Amino acid sequence: MSLLCGGRAIVWLTTLSFIIACFALGCGGGGPAPPSGAPPTPEVVVGKPLKKKLVEWDEYTGRLEAVDFVEVRSRVSGYLVQAPFSEGQIVQQGDLLVVIDPRPYHAAMKRSEADLAEAKANVVKLRAELLQAQARQRAAQARLDLADKQLKRVETLLPTRAVSQDEYDVQAAQRTETFAQYESSGADVEAAGAAIASAEAAVETAHAVLAQARLELQYTEIHAPITGRISRKYITVGNYVTGGVENSAPLTTIASTDPIHSHFDADEQTFLKYVRLSRDGSRASSRDVKNPVYMALSDEKQGFPHRGYMDFVDNRLDPNTGSMRGRAIFPNPDGALTPGLFVRLRLPGSGEYEATLIPDRALGVDQSETYVYILGAENKLERRIVTLGPQRFGLRIIRTGLIGDEQVVLRGLQRIRPGITVKPTIEELKLDERDELPTEYEALPLEN
Repeated sequence: MSLLCGGRAIVWLTTLSFIIACFALGCGGGGPAPPSGAPPTPEVVVGKPLKKKLVEWDEYTGRLEAVDFVEVRSRVSGYLVQAPFSEGQIVQQGDLLVVIDPRPYHAAMKRSEADLAEAKANVVKLRAELLQAQARQRAAQARLDLADKQLKRVETLLPTRAVSQDEYDVQAAQRTETFAQYESSGADVEAAGAAIASAEAAVETAHAVLAQARLELQYTEIHAPITGRISRKYITVGNYVTGGVENSAPLTTIASTDPIHSHFDADEQTFLKYVRLSRDGSRASSRDVKNPVYMALSDEKQGFPHRGYMDFVDNRLDPNTGSMRGRAIFPNPDGALTPGLFVRLRLPGSGEYEATLIPDRALGVDQSETYVYILGAENKLERRIVTLGPQRFGLRIIRTGLIGDEQVVLRGLQRIRPGITVKPTIEELKLDERDELPTEYEALPLEN
């Protein structure tokens, strides 16, 4: 039994030794194993960067806002008797929206018309009284002239004693009385003139009151101040409306639809970039020209189908956010662009220039640095630090670090390091012509 077990052990050990020998000699594998020592030369794919004239387009997220937004409020108080507009529909400027009960204001207008007529009649009456006063003044003037003549005759006869002193005194007293009557008539004329001036002022006041009454009567009908889409009825028929005060409740709102604005914010570094580009003439400021802006809605994944232009840049950076507010305007003839929607915007971030482009797969990152591998003499690798720009045509713009005539490692970065020798395979890069933004643009002057 022990001999049998020992034999089995010998057979097992012999078989194991044979298997190990086969693996060592490469049994059934087609030859001996490669010798130990230097590792095989890494194989990499290299390609020359592409050069293309283009424009960089900065990316922003914005929100659509109506160019005109009106809260419709009543200027007069009263009960709401009509609201004939259809909620949520487009209204045209001048359309009737709301009617406040006009009867009290119509009565007030009639009362003002009566007051005006009374004031005018009073002016006519006073003018007649003025004519009478002027007539009395002329009569008093005639009597005064006669009294003066009579007094002068008596004065010439008094030294010759043709008249007595008593007759002279009577004539002088009559002249004094006539002069007093003349002055009284003059005062009556002046009083009548003043009364007419006061009555004419009362007429003007009545005119103003009547104009205000007519205006308030017009205010009982509220018409759409702009063309746009109207909201719901915030106050329904039968309710009392308080008007003419600052904090009165709105009846509804109207938002214009065509054209439409989009507001967005640029950070401080981007704003400074635009300032420098404007100074060196590479890109005109959006304060001076209408730079084009391309826009896409959140569900528009292919391209930027909406084209507008810049029409406003704020005069200061927001001190809380450190950002500059900008605004673009877009045509919206079909009303598909609705205020409040988030949108993706593209704004020219440079002038036209010749850019160097490589794919993102050729980039490596080491802490805060981005680099590429360059194929040098004798197929040795060199690591070069690069500065990145945005993507265009499916490739990455390289701002600094590459001239454009180098051979850049495109694949195989995981097996290489600076200074080693590689076995390169050349690949020709191609642009993705489906890029949705143009390679050049033309800004419009502000007066257009």
